[in-house]
Amino acid sequence: MSAPKKVVLAYSGGLDTSIILKWLQTEYRCEVVTFTADLGQGEELEPARAKAEMLGIAPSNIYIEDVREEFVRDFVFPMFRANALYEGLYLLGTSIARPLISKRLVEIAHETGADAVAHGATGKGNDQVRFELSAYALDPAIKVIAPWREWDLTSRTKLLEFAEAHQIPIAKNKRGEAPFSVDANLLHTSSEGRVLEDPGQEAPDYVYQRVTRPEEAPDAPEMVEIAFEKGDAVAINGEAMSPATILTRLNELGGKHGIGILDLVENRFVGMKSRGVYETPGGTILLEAHRGIEQITLDSGAGHLKDWLMPRYAELIYNGFWFSPEREMLQAAIDKSQEHVTGTVRVKLYKGSARTVARWSDHSLYSEAHVTFEEDAGAYDQKDAEGFIRLNALRLKLLATRNAKFK
Repeated sequence: MSAPKKVVLAYSGGLDTSIILKWLQTEYRCEVVTFTADLGQGEELEPARAKAEMLGIAPSNIYIEDVREEFVRDFVFPMFRANALYEGLYLLGTSIARPLISKRLVEIAHETGADAVAHGATGKGNDQVRFELSAYALDPAIKVIAPWREWDLTSRTKLLEFAEAHQIPIAKNKRGEAPFSVDANLLHTSSEGRVLEDPGQEAPDYVYQRVTRPEEAPDAPEMVEIAFEKGDAVAINGEAMSPATILTRLNELGGKHGIGILDLVENRFVGMKSRGVYETPGGTILLEAHRGIEQITLDSGAGHLKDWLMPRYAELIYNGFWFSPEREMLQAAIDKSQEHVTGTVRVKLYKGSARTVARWSDHSLYSEAHVTFEEDAGAYDQKDAEGFIRLNALRLKLLATRNAKFK
């Protein structure tokens, strides 16, 4: 790959990406543009601007953007229409943020005339794959620089020495090894590495940042009502809200009641297993509520097909194929299924549990007249079931008769 002339860097303002910024300048002698995304990680982002300026980045080359609404509206909500869970448990909080970051990196590269983008993902993880597959899907000619796969700064000591040599400020709490690594956005907090690397040891309490431990959650349950239109949440307790505001409010409620903690050993796309502790309070409530409204508005055939497709859909997102044609094809089918997924769900929050206790909708397929144990006034003729059973039993009877001959 020829040396880039101008690079757009996914920049957090932290020590590692500041080292990457300076390394790009010294290694490639190139102009650097920084992009810092507010995905709801809960950190003040303006210090990233000051840090970038201190490292020689022109103010016009510093992009700091609030993308929370786009993140929830265009990435999180479409994923939740599918009830997506990777390996049956993981709500894909990190996975779903990467295509949005890559999208903006490529767009800013086009806006500024840059010929490359760069990220700070390591060569052992999934994020490098997600960033790069997304970038290439959006611009096949873009160059992608992954410093962790190129440089010789292979230890904490070397990283700190490089930082000191280039006058990069090092906070006191960054001089030692952090007890674990954190990635956060509006959907979740992910913690992994170091004290969490042994899956045989329980995660220490200090790992948890977003969710109250269930044992310490309020002793009284709380009810929350979530309204949906065409599969997307639109209101909480009767108050209409934007997508990001809804997720923020559900995070507050879920965090308070100890909801959304997951300790998972997962299979990374690159081949190894890793252990992560995830906190997804709002997402856990949202999944439960969405399932609740689908119970009365989604036809059984469509619902069962969705459940069959979901693991493949979730795997595509986990592996970085958000912008692939197969994900878009599945999304079209999922979105079609949501045309009548409109109504309200009441969820009970209590000590780590989010449980649907009521649901109602003008689009409901539920017919009390058909399922009642009382007199149904002719809505259903129970005698019809006899022929239904006979037809479905026919092949089983033929098999049993044949098999009895050869015992």
